[in-house]
Amino acid sequence: MSEVEKKEEETTTTTTVEKTEEKKEETSSFAPAAEIKEYAADVEPNVEYEATLKRDVVEVKTNEENEDTLFEIRAKLYRFDTDPSPQWKERGTGNVRFLEDKDSKRIRVVMRRDKTLKVCLNHHISPALSLGEMTGSDKSWVWKCPKDFSDEEKPEGVEELFAIRFATPENAGLFKTEFQKCQAKNEAIEKKTE
Repeated sequence: MSEVEKKEEETTTTTTVEKTEEKKEETSSFAPAAEIKEYAADVEPNVEYEATLKRDVVEVKTNEENEDTLFEIRAKLYRFDTDPSPQWKERGTGNVRFLEDKDSKRIRVVMRRDKTLKVCLNHHISPALSLGEMTGSDKSWVWKCPKDFSDEEKPEGVEELFAIRFATPENAGLFKTEFQKCQAKNEAIEKKTE
């Protein structure tokens, strides 16, 4: 190797060594991890947020304020749909309740869907209603309601065939017992008003 080639090789080696030393110096300019932890522990964030939109408190009426809950149990409600082909369609899942009006003492059955709280069952418990067993299930009941008022699009009420299913046969039995008690109370009230 000639002297010129040796000098060029030494120069490139020196430049490479200098560059790596510069990189080491750059990375070593950060504080050690222990110092960062101490600093982070000393600093407390002081962040305050103000609401950009102020909301007014609105009182929501459910039309259940003047009623007492006599019975409440969790269930799944179905309605029988004949259009276009006959089949059971799920109406909602939630708590079905028997509510007694404080003034008239009439009892109605109401059910609201879980998350939306939209009414999916709402009618008076008439003595004419017949609660029957659903074929093939000891956890379900079926009844035909002459006027259900849960559909907002039809405030005059609509005739529906309902099926209700419970988690256990015991819950279904409790529902039937309470349903029949409410029917008897409403029948006594109707006889008094006649």
